[in-house]
Amino acid sequence: MLYRAPVRPVAAGLAALLLVASLAGPVSVPAQAAPEARGAGAPCAPVQAQGESFTVCTVDLRRQRVRLFWLGSDGLPYASLGSLAAQQGAGLSFAMNAGMYDKGQAPVGLYVEDGREMKPVSTANGPGNFHLKPNGVFYVKGERAGVLDTARYLKAKVKPDFATQSGPMLVIDGQIHPKISADGPSQKIRNGVGVRDDGRTAIFAISERPVTFGAFARLFRDDLGCRNALFLDGSVSSLYAPNLSRSDLSRPLGPLVGAVAR
Repeated sequence: MLYRAPVRPVAAGLAALLLVASLAGPVSVPAQAAPEARGAGAPCAPVQAQGESFTVCTVDLRRQRVRLFWLGSDGLPYASLGSLAAQQGAGLSFAMNAGMYDKGQAPVGLYVEDGREMKPVSTANGPGNFHLKPNGVFYVKGERAGVLDTARYLKAKVKPDFATQSGPMLVIDGQIHPKISADGPSQKIRNGVGVRDDGRTAIFAISERPVTFGAFARLFRDDLGCRNALFLDGSVSSLYAPNLSRSDLSRPLGPLVGAVAR
């Protein structure tokens, strides 16, 4: 979204998570080992990094399909992770919000679904995180995914199966976005996406409490091994992770991203 008051998602499976935490204590999952450790059907796990708690969902695109969702069969936005999960069924292994949107829950930048461009790329200037240049695009084509800043995406002339534009970029070729301070005053629940260099592994993360842009960017670069990463949103950031018994509640959402069986 472009502007909304801060709101903390409420996890439907919070009681179960607290019970597990009380029995097992904090768990630190090595990010590089996550895909092998969890398997294709359970992509999400808690991660301790940067002195903060995150949930990280790692998807091997050779084993699962990452796709975007916006409008349901009735032509209306899914609006919530619960609605998406109900319509997609057990094949949906995880989902989260996938970029900023306007008051009508329409994407504010590029949106491509099943090869169809439903919203064009935005190169406009303006207020808010989306316009903190460079912003960027997360895209999927076949069994590969990528994150590129918007100018490079346009130059590459990608013909994606799925794509969503958001901003700002968090990490650009291994460097933190030049306008992101090490630890600025803004702290929010945040979610984002990065892609490993092989293009086969997409990594989605959401913070468990408000964090700075700097800490969130360093998570992707230093702990998750992503040389390019994109901020998806803050405050309304939400996660559906059935392997964690979690389905967050939030204000009505726009575009969503998730993993389904191939």
